[in-house]
Amino acid sequence: MGKTTYTDPNLFGIIGIGRFGFTLASELVKAGKEVIALDIDGAKLQSLKDLVSHLYQINQVNRDTLQEAGIAECNTVVVCIGKDVESNLLATLNAIDLGVPRVISKAISDDHGRILEKIGAQVIYPEEEMGVRLAKSLSSKMTLDFLSLCDDFAIIEVEVAPGFDGRSILECDFRKRYGINVIALIHEERADGNITPQTVLHQGDQLVVAGNDQSLEAFQKANAKKA
Repeated sequence: MGKTTYTDPNLFGIIGIGRFGFTLASELVKAGKEVIALDIDGAKLQSLKDLVSHLYQINQVNRDTLQEAGIAECNTVVVCIGKDVESNLLATLNAIDLGVPRVISKAISDDHGRILEKIGAQVIYPEEEMGVRLAKSLSSKMTLDFLSLCDDFAIIEVEVAPGFDGRSILECDFRKRYGINVIALIHEERADGNITPQTVLHQGDQLVVAGNDQSLEAFQKANAKKA
C-alpha cells in the first residue's frame, strides 16, 4: 500500500468503499482503468484486494492524507462517503483544493447536494446501479451518458468526434459498420429525433445511439479514435 506514482489521465480516485464505491471501482477496473481506493475501514478495502492495486486505509480525510495517497495525480475523483456528511464535504473540498480536474461527490439530500455544488463538485444521488452507469460513462472520454436497458442492450449519449464532422448519417453508415441505431441528435442544445440518411453531424453535437454492449463498445472506440 505504498504511494502511487501514476499520472495517467485514466487514473481514478474513489474515496469511500461502500456498496456504490465498490461497484464503481469494480466496473472501472473492468473497463481497463487504474483506481486508487481509500477508506477508513480496512475490511471494506479488503473486498477490493483482488481487483485494485492501490488501497489506502486512512484515519482522516485531510489534504495531506489525500495527497500522500496520490489523489492529486487523479484526473477524476469520486467521493462515495454517504452518511458522514462532514467527512464527505471535507474529502470533496480537499480533492478540489489539490487541483483534481473533476470531483464527483455523492449527496444524500438536496441541501447536501447544493453545498457540494457551491464548492465546485459535480453531484450525484446514486443507488448501486448508478455505479455501473457512471463507470461506463467515465471509461470513455467521448461518452456523456449511459443507460442500461437490460443485460446486453443499452442507450448511450456520445459527443461527435471531429472525424465525423460534416458527414451524413448515410456516409457514416453506423448501422452497417457498428450495428447501432441512431435515436436522436442534439445540435446547439436542440434535440432532433427525426433522423434521416441525410442528417449531417457536426463536431460537438451529442449523438444518442442504441445497441448491444459489443456494438456500442466498437462504436465508442471508433469515435474516440476520430477525436
